[in-house]
Amino acid sequence: MAGMVFLKSNGATFSSSLYPKLALAYPGLRLADLRGEFIRGWDDARGVDSGRALLSSQEATGVAVTLGGFSGYSGIDIEDYEAGKAHPTYAVYTAQTTLTSTGTTYRKVRPRNVAFNYIVRAA
Repeated sequence: MAGMVFLKSNGATFSSSLYPKLALAYPGLRLADLRGEFIRGWDDARGVDSGRALLSSQEATGVAVTLGGFSGYSGIDIEDYEAGKAHPTYAVYTAQTTLTSTGTTYRKVRPRNVAFNYIVRAA
């Protein structure tokens, strides 16, 4: 459309006098840096991804796969925990690490992402 201006979401600053409506959405006068990030729709109190602030980053999740790590146990457990967060029964882990004492291997399965507020132009 004629007269429309598009800016890259690359963390750049912008002028509030040139873009006053954009300044309302980004009061810090800096666009989000979405380069190389997956965009995850902001929860906005829906309860699907509660506690996330708009434009906050989230690390990839890890899956714990236990392969007979305990005597008398030969099953496979798959659990979902975010890298760097405390596992309920193990210490904080780093993605793609094997803990030899438990036989547990962690892999990243949800990509890191940024909470973004999808909007549509209504006028």
